[in-house]
Order: sequence, then structure tokens, then C-alpha cells
Amino acid sequence: MPVSPLPSWVKRSIGKASDTSAVQQVIKQRGLHTICEEGRCPNRAECYSQKTATFLLMGGVCTRACSFCQVETGRPGQLDPEEPEKVAEAVQLLGLSYVVLTSVARDDLPDQGSGRFVEVMQAIRQRCPGTDIEVLTPDFRGDRDCIARVVAAQPICYNHNIETVRRLSQAVRRSSGYELSLRVLKTVKELAPNLATKSGLMLGHGETRAEVLETLQDLLAVGCDRLTLGQYLQPSLAHRPVERYWTPAEFVELGQIARQMGFQQVRSGPLVRSSYHAAEMGQD
Repeated sequence: MPVSPLPSWVKRSIGKASDTSAVQQVIKQRGLHTICEEGRCPNRAECYSQKTATFLLMGGVCTRACSFCQVETGRPGQLDPEEPEKVAEAVQLLGLSYVVLTSVARDDLPDQGSGRFVEVMQAIRQRCPGTDIEVLTPDFRGDRDCIARVVAAQPICYNHNIETVRRLSQAVRRSSGYELSLRVLKTVKELAPNLATKSGLMLGHGETRAEVLETLQDLLAVGCDRLTLGQYLQPSLAHRPVERYWTPAEFVELGQIARQMGFQQVRSGPLVRSSYHAAEMGQD
């Protein structure tokens, strides 16, 4: 199948090396990972120039193999015992007032990595007590204890992405599930009703407008407060192809509809990602 050219509205400048080198140096010197790099985020130059990054905890190898994701799949290594302090030091050096912590899936660990989220949050607060922390967690297989462990650490926002519509979930996500993601978000609200929850979809997998709206209704039904909508971009020829490029006007319309439906904060645009301008979203 021939590769379709990228529309102009999904092309992003790679940025100036001088704007990104400071963040890259801090990250690489400590052997840390960011989803900006591992996931080939189109906004990484912009975010790096603003001295921000989304930290990818527990290494760069995931136990899942989602068809849309660029992160390497395989058998992860041992956890780095110094990772919490390294991340906290990086947050301090970059002067971050808002930080997003995400991770690879670690189905190989007894607590599926939930404890590492807590350790990193504690380390950040020791060094940077004024920094707000948002988490973007895997599904933890729906384990209530794992979710409760992270919730108890009191992030300012708990994000878990549903990624796509119900019909396409098995093909896109493989090792996860639509209902499972809804259950994660519902569990967070049961444990902490006042904790902001957030989820996101990547459009372009072949979903219909009606299916997108159905998904938004399902998210609202489990108490989801914040929403991100962005365009899926195929990271390599080995990954799931893009079925359709939604236009900027369609993203604007969907964002308006989502707000009217009841989401408290919405980011909707071709290059929007889960943690894109997350701090500003929390202030809306």
C-alpha cells in the first residue's frame, strides 16, 4: 500500500538544536526516558524549548505490543533503584512547576509498576514541594490495589487513555481493552471523587464520528473530567497505517461538542497529545 503524504496541518518543525539541547542533556546524563523521544511525539521540539518533558518511568521497553505505539516491546530489565531520585533531580534542574509521569506497561512486576509511580512522586516532592504532578498510567490490568496505590499518592490529575473507540480497541490496543480502561477511570473516581481524571483518543484508525461521540459519552459516564483528541500518526511502516486524517476544522467541532457534553477541559487538534500543555489544561 502506498504511503499517503502528510497533510500540511500535521507537519511540525523539528526545532532548533539550541532550544532542545538543555532538556536532552539533563535527560540523557541521568539515563532517563521520555515519551517525547520513545513515542516520537511531534511536539517534542516545542516542549523541549519550553524546558518540559513527560517522563517515561521504568525503562524504555514495554511488555505490551500496541499496534500504534512506537515504544519498544520486549522483556524489560530490572528497575533502576536510583530512578526516583534521578527524575526528581531532573525536575529540579529544569525548574518544572508541573510534571507528567507516565510509564511503559510492566506486567512482569508484582505491583505492575504502581509502586514506582509513588516512589517518583515522593522524590519529586522532597526536592520540589511546589511542583504539581499529573500521572498517565497504564491500565494495571484493572487491579484496584494498584490504582489505589497511585491515587493515595495524591497526583493533581489521573490520566489513563482509552485511545480509540470500542469497535477498534482490540485491533489497536491488543493487550488492553475498552471496558478495562473505563473501569480504571471509574475506580479512580470511586477512590477519590474530587481527583481530576483525564483520557484521550487518537483519531485516524477508521473510527466514525458517531463512534467518537459514543466514546465521549462513555467517558463522561465514568466521571472523566478532561479530554484530549489528537490525530494518530503512523510511527513506522511496521505500525498500523493511518486510515484517515481528520481536518483541523473537525477537531475544533469535536472539541466544542465535548465541552457542550460536559467535559471540564478539552484539548482537540491534530497535534494534541495526552500531556501537551498539560499544566495549562489544569488551569482552564
